[in-house]
Amino acid sequence: MLSQYLDLCEAHPDAIVLFQVGDFYEAFCEAAEVVARICEVTLTKREDSTGTYAMAGIPIDNAASYLEPLLDAEYRVAVADQVEDAEEASGLVDRAVTNVVSPGTVVDDELLDRASATYLAAVVEAEGRQNPGGDGDDSRTALATLDVSTGECQVTSADSDRISTELERLAPPEVLAPAGLGFDPSALGFETMLTDRGPEAFALDRADETLSRYVAEPTAVLDSPVERRAVGALLDYAEYTQGDDGALSYVSRIRRYDLRESLRIDATAMRSLELFDSRHPGRGETLLDTVDRTACALGRRKLEAWLRRPLIDEAEIERRHDAVAELLSRPLTRETIRDHLDRVYDLERLAARVSRERANARDLRALKTTLDVVPGVKDALADAESEALADLRESLDELADVRDLIGEAIVDDPPQEITEGGVISEGFDDELDEIRATEREGREWVSSLEERERERTGIDSLEVGYNQVHGYYIEVTNPNLDRVPDDYTRRQTLKNAERFYTPELKRREDEILSAAERADALEYEVFRDVRAEVAAETERLQSLADALARLDVLATFATVAASADYVRPEMGAEEIAIDAGRHPVVERTQAEFVPNGIDFADGHVAVITGPNMSGKSTYMRQVALICLLAQAGSFVPADAAELPVLDRLFTRVGASDDIAGGQSTFMREMAELTEILHDATEDSLVLLDEVGRGTSTADGLAIARATTEFVHDEVGATTLFATHYHDLTALAEELPNAFNLHFTVSKGEGKDGDGADSPDADTDAPDVTFLHRVAEGAASSSYGVEVARLAGVPDRVVARAREHLRESSAPGADASTSDAATERDGGDADSSDTGADASVSTGDPADDDSDDPRDTLAAYVDGLDAGSNGHPEGLAIDGDFDDLGEAEREVLAELRDLDVARTTPLEALNTLERLQRELNE
Repeated sequence: MLSQYLDLCEAHPDAIVLFQVGDFYEAFCEAAEVVARICEVTLTKREDSTGTYAMAGIPIDNAASYLEPLLDAEYRVAVADQVEDAEEASGLVDRAVTNVVSPGTVVDDELLDRASATYLAAVVEAEGRQNPGGDGDDSRTALATLDVSTGECQVTSADSDRISTELERLAPPEVLAPAGLGFDPSALGFETMLTDRGPEAFALDRADETLSRYVAEPTAVLDSPVERRAVGALLDYAEYTQGDDGALSYVSRIRRYDLRESLRIDATAMRSLELFDSRHPGRGETLLDTVDRTACALGRRKLEAWLRRPLIDEAEIERRHDAVAELLSRPLTRETIRDHLDRVYDLERLAARVSRERANARDLRALKTTLDVVPGVKDALADAESEALADLRESLDELADVRDLIGEAIVDDPPQEITEGGVISEGFDDELDEIRATEREGREWVSSLEERERERTGIDSLEVGYNQVHGYYIEVTNPNLDRVPDDYTRRQTLKNAERFYTPELKRREDEILSAAERADALEYEVFRDVRAEVAAETERLQSLADALARLDVLATFATVAASADYVRPEMGAEEIAIDAGRHPVVERTQAEFVPNGIDFADGHVAVITGPNMSGKSTYMRQVALICLLAQAGSFVPADAAELPVLDRLFTRVGASDDIAGGQSTFMREMAELTEILHDATEDSLVLLDEVGRGTSTADGLAIARATTEFVHDEVGATTLFATHYHDLTALAEELPNAFNLHFTVSKGEGKDGDGADSPDADTDAPDVTFLHRVAEGAASSSYGVEVARLAGVPDRVVARAREHLRESSAPGADASTSDAATERDGGDADSSDTGADASVSTGDPADDDSDDPRDTLAAYVDGLDAGSNGHPEGLAIDGDFDDLGEAEREVLAELRDLDVARTTPLEALNTLERLQRELNE
């Protein structure tokens, strides 16, 4: 047996072989030590004449729970089953590897995520990259993916950077790639098993040979050699993992897609927007969680696919919106459809199991239950007006032939096992019915034997029974043995009784057992024939599954729109314009959410300032999520929205490092920024949060300013830039397509954390309340010290921080490094229009000893407002105020209209310099 095991190990050197021995899968030698350690099972030993061998086993009936940790540890497992009946074997029972389980090729329900696809991927570079004149695809790299559990197979090709982005977006648990690939998939931002089966596995001739088993003309389906090599290698490996038969007949369609046909969202954006994974696992929801109201597993996977790859075809987006609008306006139809879909089983995976000959009788009944739903769904769509719903109705194949076949052949409540009888319905197969009749007649004869024999022998305690060891018997107690007839033959002696049989009973027993055995064998053959007939319709089943999945997602979008008050966006606008937009995830988790809108009509670069915790990041993310939902086909959380069709969505939000990869937080930030500045277009949406914060203030401000100018002048992308560099707000004056937004605050008197006067706090400082409301213009402060106070930093630290702020604003301090004046004064123009107490002092710049340019400018404006023809001390302006020219009056008018409280030190200097220059001219 060990020799047989080692032969299988030699045939599968890249896998741990689990070898069936009775009711267990066993591993030996080094493999046993791995299994024992990872699966946490006992390591035992076995001895023979040649030595002692380590041994570890897992129970067959619970194998999946032990396979999971092996797959998580990125091991490949070859499962070797007994392929010969032990009772019929002469000598050692034959065993063979029936399937190889790897992270990307799992098909067992217990190992699969019901709601998400599990992809196996293959990445291949064009031969022309290393060998000019090779396969003719120049610099393209191909990516092929296969969900082995459903048969979904897709391929695309692009430059290696785009393929890397697509790989990160899909995050397959296993990637096939030849050695020497231009980029290393193991260095991507997700965990994956990297598999290299040698260069011959990716050869074009071998790929075309593999593809020919799935499509008649491989070159007609895929004219790109590099794409054929990727798909061929993928299918060849998937066949290898399915054992000797390599059955993948359910892979009936290979679809090519173009990365340019969907909204490009890289892995960084998916993480920062929390589309599928929360930054706080177990505590936070994702966008997918928020909009998932799907009724079946088919719809859940389709919803995820649509969110991963939103549309850029405006006509197709409108088709989906039309369907959602119709389902929203017809709630009875919508709920009827959802009630039907709630009874739909996972048709894609059922069809795959049927095709792989892994489906049992219960799977077929589940398939019939799903098909029973289709007529009701079609009836509900009978009056569908939107094009998408009408098309879906036409594509809903009822598969009446398959439904009737299963209904006639399989009993309503079949057993789990398909080899022990009780699966095929009475009346479906004449031969089976005849054999069953023979068995039934024999059992009826036996059941009446007891009464007849009691009457014949006069033994009232006589019993007729059966066990698997001795068969049928007649049992007589010891006191009645003298009354046993001569035709009884002793079969078994017990303590208090004897068991007998008669020639007729033995004949009937042979007849019954033979009939039962023949019936079970025939039932199994009949079941396999039925399953094969169903498997022949795999492609129709897959098409139906796709239609049901699409309908489920559209109904889900309508349900979410109805329950969460989403509106239909107007697509095709020149610029983004959102009225009272909401973050779809945050609004579900907060009792009160403050809606905010945005309008890019006056420019495409919005510089957003305001305190920490005021909602800048949430605001930017909600704009991105509204656009993404719209292009996926959903309505959006807003009062109204006019949206362009975006081609790409980029984010530079949040701080993270990659120490193992040699990247600090700032280096990661700059790497992400580099990708954005290279790849964004004028049709892209870019979110930038605190660019430049990971280095010195001077360097960071310089990078932030240069980035804003580059995005404005060179890229032209719609951009939201949140920053605490208040000097950047001056760019709104310098760049024609830039504008300022800020988050408002309300201020009261200085309080401690409970609202009482704090003995150690600076009582001149305001008690700040963040209103989470967006307004035009720039914020006057970031209120960093106030945020520290709210977070619970000791009062003495807060008070000392305020002292440092005052010192930093003293004469000679660098005006570009702080918001000292406004942090010190607590001044914010928001108090007048946000409901704050107007009597609260915000400080008098004229009385301050600092030479902050804003103070001087404010004093001058105060003088103008007082109607004085003079000017404040220290501000020398030549000229007679009684005799002003038109130019001078325009300058004074601008001064009167200037909002000093929202003017940063740098803006004040720039304004004074410009106005002085105009006066001099």
